[in-house]
Amino acid sequence: MADFTVGDVDFLLDGRPVRLLSGALHYFRVHEESWGHRLSMLRAMGLNCVETYVPWNLHEPSPGRFHDVDALGRFLDAAQEAGLWAIVRPGPYICAEWENGGLPHWLTGPLGNRVRTRDAAYFGQVERWFRRLLPQVVQRQVTRGGPVLMVQVENEYGSYGSDQAYLSRLAGFLREAGVSVPLFTSDGPEDHMLTGGSVPGVLATANFGSGARAAFDVLRTHQPSGPLMCMEFWCGWFDHWGSERVVRDAGDATEALREILECGASVNLYMAHGGTNFAGWAGANRSGTLHGGELRPTVTSYDYDAPIDEYGRPTDKFWRFREVLSEYAEGPLPEVPAPPGVPAARVAVGFDGWVPLGEMMDALGGEETERGVPATFEELGIGRGVVRHRVDVPGPRQPYPLGVRGLRDRAVVYVDGRRAGVLAAEDAYLPDPVAGPAAVELWVESLGRVNYGPRLAEPKGVTGGILHERQYLHGVRSQGLSLEAFDDGPAVRKLGFRTIPEGAAGLVRGSFDLDAACDGAGLELSGVIRGFVWVNGFCLGRYWPGAGPQTSLYVPGPVLRAGSNEVWVLELEGCGDGNGAELTGSVG
Repeated sequence: MADFTVGDVDFLLDGRPVRLLSGALHYFRVHEESWGHRLSMLRAMGLNCVETYVPWNLHEPSPGRFHDVDALGRFLDAAQEAGLWAIVRPGPYICAEWENGGLPHWLTGPLGNRVRTRDAAYFGQVERWFRRLLPQVVQRQVTRGGPVLMVQVENEYGSYGSDQAYLSRLAGFLREAGVSVPLFTSDGPEDHMLTGGSVPGVLATANFGSGARAAFDVLRTHQPSGPLMCMEFWCGWFDHWGSERVVRDAGDATEALREILECGASVNLYMAHGGTNFAGWAGANRSGTLHGGELRPTVTSYDYDAPIDEYGRPTDKFWRFREVLSEYAEGPLPEVPAPPGVPAARVAVGFDGWVPLGEMMDALGGEETERGVPATFEELGIGRGVVRHRVDVPGPRQPYPLGVRGLRDRAVVYVDGRRAGVLAAEDAYLPDPVAGPAAVELWVESLGRVNYGPRLAEPKGVTGGILHERQYLHGVRSQGLSLEAFDDGPAVRKLGFRTIPEGAAGLVRGSFDLDAACDGAGLELSGVIRGFVWVNGFCLGRYWPGAGPQTSLYVPGPVLRAGSNEVWVLELEGCGDGNGAELTGSVG
């Protein structure tokens, strides 16, 4: 057991000054069987601490139904075994380019912008969740012989709000729940962010990617004493679908890291190892300086141009950072673990079956309900997945434009069973008018809930209505299909797979053979547009190669097996000729 405190200038461990050289590694973005390797890579880079967020929505997908909450405790144990201290950032909001910033859709749906405030309904749910989550953190505090040194209050709150009553109450509840190690906040080094996000008596830290001296000068105007720390040193960045790949020069990032350390500050590399947004958990942003513009969904890969890449391999940035960090290490650094092994050659994936979307929805989807207007994803209890709306255009009537209002985010439209187009704007119409009577289907997909800014907590689906000319179409039948439905492998395998038709959307079945198991690989698809992929029942996430910049999906080694491997592809727009998929051992 040890005592970790915040001094006037330094962090103190049993009264001795200590500098935290930390790196972010999110346990929920890395397959559990790979934690040990990735944590060892952090140690070998010269770090003495690991930081992780905790996504509430992953662990409580519906009210009172918990999923593997104890994974956090197992990760903290793995960190200690690797010789690392730990920083825990439990939220309840985490941003993290994660779906809904980590907040459950069943909470933000009814509450909207009342979340992240003192609102009684919101805070009551936070208290209930924290009572379930926090005991494993409390038990692993450094004061009890564990690795946990610090716990964060909320997350970058000054970028969102100014409810000091909420922040103070949250900090107080953490103490009531048994958190005795130092608490902290983290915000951008700007006056409005630090005044909005800081809590009296709680250590404030700063998040930035460069300009350490200027950033710490701003922090010191708000917090004259206490250790300096960059809680998020953005050594890389994340990517959006349809945008160019973001890469930060290794030399530039290394000099920015050196400047932080020369200021005498502690640091947390964000990210040290990014991992992957498996199972459709990637979030989204809104464009513009005020984050209120077009939706910009985040890609499946969370490589982040980090020093340890998505596959767990050291990059040039790793070696440069290691050289700098070695100057601040206590003793020689550990040897760098061997890089993960990948297949020696490309392996073809053969596809042999298909199920149409409607048949799949009938078998795996929820109950269809009829309402006056389209039900949102939240009203149907859908977090990640698709929703089918069916509505009739009365007739006879002449052709008029058919469209939607408040679409979030994308809809494939069928009229009388024929595909009529794809709608991708909040208010959009089909290119060709539709006459009545007609039967209309809209297959609506969420591309990820907003994780940052004032549009956090907005609902998904058709939020305004379906229009024919200026007339709303009522009596809409809505049905949701959650990605969680595919966790039931036997139910998926019982579907009536048949020959793959040209250009049809639906669930495609395939397989590939490996001579031996390996530590990871990349799956590339051709002849597809957009959807989700599973390998051996494990959801790799969304693919959208035509949008880019990501064109392959990372397959964790523990998912793969020697011999036959099963593949499911949920293609939402059209599966092309069904000929193309290759499993590769490299990104590209």
